[in-house]
Amino acid sequence: QVQLVESGGGLVQAGGSLRLSCAASGRAFSRNGLGWFRQTPGKEREFVAVISWSGGSTYYADSVKGRFTISRDNNKNTVYLEMNSLKPEDTPVYCCTADRYALRVYTSAPALHDFGSWGQGTQVTVSS
Repeated sequence: QVQLVESGGGLVQAGGSLRLSCAASGRAFSRNGLGWFRQTPGKEREFVAVISWSGGSTYYADSVKGRFTISRDNNKNTVYLEMNSLKPEDTPVYCCTADRYALRVYTSAPALHDFGSWGQGTQVTVSS
């Protein structure tokens, strides 16, 4: 059984930083891209960032470009999201996910339906 477990969320003031982690178990994702989406209640999941299987290719939503950095450690089967200069609009639940398809590189935002396994999410709250 595949499990993705996020951690690192919390309450932070605007301008602050947080580092999210997502540990995968049940299978290795070393050949799959890993990504982060975020979701506000009542709204569709919003793409945040994705990283390719090797870490050599990344893609970010315009709203987070230059502030967030995605990285991965395949030895630990873990993906990270470093978030800096946080704004109140960065507030929702952040979920990590794994690409259904192996060995992809990303030159545009991937579609939501490209992702299969999902974590439960971790709440980020940015106060103004």
